[in-house]
Amino acid sequence: MSFLLFCFVSFIILGMPIAFVIGIAGLAYFLATPVLPPEIVVQQIVSQSQSFAFLAVPFFIFAGNLMNVSGITSHLLDLARLLTRRMYGGTAQISVVMSTLMGGVSGSATADAAMETRILGPEMMRLGYKKGYICAVNCITALITATIPPSLGLIIFGFVGEVSIGRLFAAGIIPGVLMMFFLMATTTITSRYYRYDPPKKNMPKLTLKELLGNLKDSIWALLFPVILIVGIRFGFFTASESGAFAVVYAIIIGRFVYKELNWANFKEALITSLKDTGAIMLIIAMSGPFSYAITWVQLPTVMSQFIFGITDNPQVLTLIMLGFLFITGMFVDSNVNFLLLTPIFLPMVTSVGMDPVHFGVLMATIVTLGVMTPPVGSALYTVCGIIGCPPEEYTRYSLPFLLAVLVELSILVFLPDIVLFIPNIIFGKM
Repeated sequence: MSFLLFCFVSFIILGMPIAFVIGIAGLAYFLATPVLPPEIVVQQIVSQSQSFAFLAVPFFIFAGNLMNVSGITSHLLDLARLLTRRMYGGTAQISVVMSTLMGGVSGSATADAAMETRILGPEMMRLGYKKGYICAVNCITALITATIPPSLGLIIFGFVGEVSIGRLFAAGIIPGVLMMFFLMATTTITSRYYRYDPPKKNMPKLTLKELLGNLKDSIWALLFPVILIVGIRFGFFTASESGAFAVVYAIIIGRFVYKELNWANFKEALITSLKDTGAIMLIIAMSGPFSYAITWVQLPTVMSQFIFGITDNPQVLTLIMLGFLFITGMFVDSNVNFLLLTPIFLPMVTSVGMDPVHFGVLMATIVTLGVMTPPVGSALYTVCGIIGCPPEEYTRYSLPFLLAVLVELSILVFLPDIVLFIPNIIFGKM
């Protein structure tokens, strides 16, 4: 076990791409362990990539990219501007609302953070926002997409842990909306403190007619996660088939409703999706040998004995696991964490009576938060690179937002009914 972890940590320190880190570390362990035939490495890579369940991943990636180029994103942006125009820090508030609305479109926190930084960043700089604040608010508010369906993290967690995707999708709604309120409150407080973007006195109040008119334009995007959950609940399609439905839905809405989807941007979405899918599926395939090695060295059993030696209180146990996931998320890609750590932690939480859906939503949030924190957060460096912000400045301005996220997570740990309320209504209690 020590050799496997040594290889893993060493390759990360060397800056090797994460797919090759887990793949080569797994191969190295097999070569160093004579009792295990090296042919198992190839078998595990092939078997991992042949899972029918993982078809949902490329489908949802393609659907999200189609929605981004077909006018859905621009209509959601107009709705977010309308809802926040009389708030303190109004342009920053747009980012929070936009992330909530975009959760049902992109499913990727990094993609959402990059998109909002490109759209809102120049306007925020013109209004006097500091670069660190711009990056912090656009990056961390994208965390809302980790739970609003269809979240890629929840999809991977559901397939690896054999947990209902429909229940996970339904469970993510309230935590996502609750996080929106926490982050909007934080944006208001920090904007007042820094005197950013005060509301204009002559700004008219939002009228019902304006709201309904804007909702009419945005309704097709807002209905998307609802249709997914209802479709899975009543058996119209499985979780994997829902990804194919998402692609067809995006094409129909983009081409025949908004009429902005053409061959050029369809090809652009297809090329982007091929790149994104290739990166994710390479990680999924390479995780096969590493996961087998982890099971062989009985790492789940060792970690269970260690953590249960500290406490068997479900809430304290969950907090310890979340702390561990937060630390690993700072160094390791979120998809890798879902693939490697779900089989380790899920049996532990179920053994103390915790609902796996509840833990899945918590894990999706805390693991995704890792891409927004130093030292190797992919979303952090993406947004900082877009507007040329030093990571140290981002880190300083991000602290109030990180605190808000951790407070919200603590509430969800001790009040599981908040997470399970909607899935219990739709799917019934387990």
